[in-house]
Amino acid sequence: MLIGEVARRSGVSPRMLRHYEALGLVRPTGRTAGGYREYSAEDVRRIFHVESLRSLGLSLKQIGRALEDPGFSPSALVGDLVRRTEERLERERELLGLLRAVDASAPAGWPDVLRIVALMQGLDSASAARRQQAVLARPEGAPVPAELLAGAVLSESDPHVAGALRWALARSGGDAVASLAAGLRSADADVRRRAVLAIAETPEAPGAIAALAEVLGDPDPTVRGRAALALGRCGETTAVPVLVGMVVEGDHDVEAAETLGLLSRDPECADRVLTVLADRLASPTADSATRIRLTQALVELSATSVREVLRRLTHDDDRAVALVASAFLTILAERSGEHQDQDEDEDDGTRGKGDGTS
Repeated sequence: MLIGEVARRSGVSPRMLRHYEALGLVRPTGRTAGGYREYSAEDVRRIFHVESLRSLGLSLKQIGRALEDPGFSPSALVGDLVRRTEERLERERELLGLLRAVDASAPAGWPDVLRIVALMQGLDSASAARRQQAVLARPEGAPVPAELLAGAVLSESDPHVAGALRWALARSGGDAVASLAAGLRSADADVRRRAVLAIAETPEAPGAIAALAEVLGDPDPTVRGRAALALGRCGETTAVPVLVGMVVEGDHDVEAAETLGLLSRDPECADRVLTVLADRLASPTADSATRIRLTQALVELSATSVREVLRRLTHDDDRAVALVASAFLTILAERSGEHQDQDEDEDDGTRGKGDGTS
């Protein structure tokens, strides 16, 4: 076949075929009487071999070695190509992330573009101080994509920088919860903790309650605990079992007890919480320290039947529990007496005013 026909069948231009010949990659087997290049079927197969290896990213020099040296091992070369391709893809992903961040900020001009680029460069710094400064130095009112800040929140390990990022994210006005929700499903517990902390700081954001409720069963106690505290403060009773579990385990038990107290302002929830705490107190597996924490949690509740439970505990076989229950009964009685005295004083004052004007 002449060069024109080979070019049509192989898709390789005549110019490239001549270049292959000059490099010694594919030489036509013969020449016609008129001096034109004539390719055999084996020559055409070799052209396809060259093109196949080019598709893998091999240079023409590497292809020549691969085709000419029977002992040339492809494993090392292919492994090197894999590494270089991964590095190139990573650079492309970083560029794509940068372009998306700029696009999401809806820049009004090149100064806006440069500001986003500078922020991303600052967040990528190895210095925690510089990363924090990059967040805090943002001009007031300057738009920053929530996706960009959320990604930084999920990857930031320094607590001070993370706090600044959560602060900026809460004020970004974007759909931060949607951006952080992926972090809640991460296999890395640290990422899930960062995500739940950020969402817990903006529980009023659309989708925040649902996202927090999904991780109440998280295997990490910090994740489910932070979610339960945030949900409880929003009046979500689904958090009750986790909050009681925190009291039992002694994990932020004071915060958990206070949150249970907030939930108990609803009479129906108060009875439910009291029942759960009483059941845990009666558990034969609960040790003294656990039962003391549970007793302390009782005092935070608004249920009227709390005193009855405390009276029973004053006769508990565990002397420490009985003493704690007695002390809290006294405190509750004093509080009640103060409230009663205040009510009487107010009544006396009202009656005095009435007598003076009659």
